[in-house]
Amino acid sequence: MQKKFSTAVFNGRNAFLLFFFFLCLNHSVVAQGFLKANGQQITDGKGNNILLRGIGLGGWMLQEGYMLRVNGHGPQHSIRQRIEALIGKTKTAAFYDAWLANHTTRADIDSLRAWGFNSVRLPMHYNLYTLPVEQEPVAGKQTWLTKGFAMTDSLLQWCKANKMYLILDLHAAPGGQGNDLNIADRDTTYPNLWQSEANRQKTIALWEKLAERYKDEPWIGGYDILNEPNYGFTDPAGDRNGIREPLNQPLKELMMAITTAIRKIDQKHIIIIEGNGWGNNYRGILPPWDKNMVLSFHRYWNFNDKASIGSILEAREKYNVPVWLGETGENSNVWFTQAINLLETNNIGWAWWPLKKLGNNNPLEIKSNPAYERVLRYWNNNGPKPSAEEAAEGLTELAASLQNSKNIIHYDVLDAMFRQPFSTATKPFRLHQVKSGTVIAAVDYDLGRNGYAYADQDTADYHVSTGQRGAGNRGRMYRNDGVDISRDSATGDFYISHTQPGEWVQYTIEVTEPGTYQLEFSIAAKEAGSLILSVNGSNSRSLALPAGETGRWHPAELKNVQLNRGKQVIKVQVEQGGFLLKNIRFLKSV
Repeated sequence: MQKKFSTAVFNGRNAFLLFFFFLCLNHSVVAQGFLKANGQQITDGKGNNILLRGIGLGGWMLQEGYMLRVNGHGPQHSIRQRIEALIGKTKTAAFYDAWLANHTTRADIDSLRAWGFNSVRLPMHYNLYTLPVEQEPVAGKQTWLTKGFAMTDSLLQWCKANKMYLILDLHAAPGGQGNDLNIADRDTTYPNLWQSEANRQKTIALWEKLAERYKDEPWIGGYDILNEPNYGFTDPAGDRNGIREPLNQPLKELMMAITTAIRKIDQKHIIIIEGNGWGNNYRGILPPWDKNMVLSFHRYWNFNDKASIGSILEAREKYNVPVWLGETGENSNVWFTQAINLLETNNIGWAWWPLKKLGNNNPLEIKSNPAYERVLRYWNNNGPKPSAEEAAEGLTELAASLQNSKNIIHYDVLDAMFRQPFSTATKPFRLHQVKSGTVIAAVDYDLGRNGYAYADQDTADYHVSTGQRGAGNRGRMYRNDGVDISRDSATGDFYISHTQPGEWVQYTIEVTEPGTYQLEFSIAAKEAGSLILSVNGSNSRSLALPAGETGRWHPAELKNVQLNRGKQVIKVQVEQGGFLLKNIRFLKSV
């Protein structure tokens, strides 16, 4: 049932893409018919249940400020204005051309398929397909642009080549569909979607155009017609995002009008609808009005128990309609594993968010650079204004870093999504071949669930359920597990921080030179601490860790550790916390 992430030790992107290349040589790219809402299941043309395992391409057509680490976030048009103020309109246009060209390419889709994904959700910005209402030369007419359609065509071809479904998602609707300005790039100086009939007609016309273009494409998985409406129709002041909206009449009317327009052209594709309140408030919207419809919901920072998806399960049962988690993520690996286990156990497909950004809790991380960091410090009121040349350098390098080959692959995230939901087994994060002189970075502990590969007390953020934010990985770098990881500003080395009693990390090693070893733990601590080392679950030894100067690393030595040849599992447990741990050196005793 669950696809396995087959590589035990992760040695880089080339092995995955080579494996994928030979896989493709042995498969013809033929869809098994259009996806269809079949009772409470999504099925293919042969009636097989299809569990969508997908990812959203957030940040490509539509930037959100948090993905760029802009404090206060900010809709894309505001970010663009900030860039223009630094480097001018011409260079800003070149930056956005490079952004769109580099962010998502064939290499990204090839990678997704090799990792186990079977679908992609495309968050579309309407302004790549048509002019804003305010810029139309003739009121009521639609001017169509080639850029968005060409990008979608290319993405579809990459998906087809990889036998992956592409779900079209109108993420930024004309005028903006709610009061969360960032997700729809809403400009409040103009009427929004609900205040403008012209914006609603443009939205309908765009879906007509998309349906005309893709009506015969079976690798289009469905039309997600309006992302995360969040608008208080009944109580605009007290319920700005429509969480408590009781009626949702304007939303239902628009979605029905879009459905009618699509069905005049295309009777084959699934139509996906979302409730108000960021996709989850279906009051007044149901029952479904189309026989080939799927209900989408979005879910962040909840507990991963059946109660947390109870309302959508009830809707599925009551209306005999499939449901799909169209957007989720932005949490720790622990949360990812829990969520996917819950979803797939209940036959609910998912689309994670996003594929890549500046940050480590997604499959791909975009690298920053010093010049861009100076731009950020200026924008975030923490530094002086950079020169135009310096800002252009940073932004140009950032756009180049979007390319798949320059991204950091987070195999720990992928393992948490594809293997760990249905397995408690652990695997090496790196191949640790141990002989005298070997040094293992402390942050390169095994892959696996909390309580199996490591143990940490604060592992995820459940603030929607608890009302309090959890830190998860407090350092928020290198890996996305619960283990707290920070970085040495002087050397760039990563290390384990915020150690607490009872926490531990495990390392699977391959001993090539058996014998008696002295282990040197590189630590830093203001106060004395202690750790416990065990080998293969036994031979536990306690080691006192002396206090030292703040920010200074020093060795703590544990002698007479017997290591046999071959696979060994060593466990480092915090007995008395507060210390930092950077690496472990193995020195064979003479």
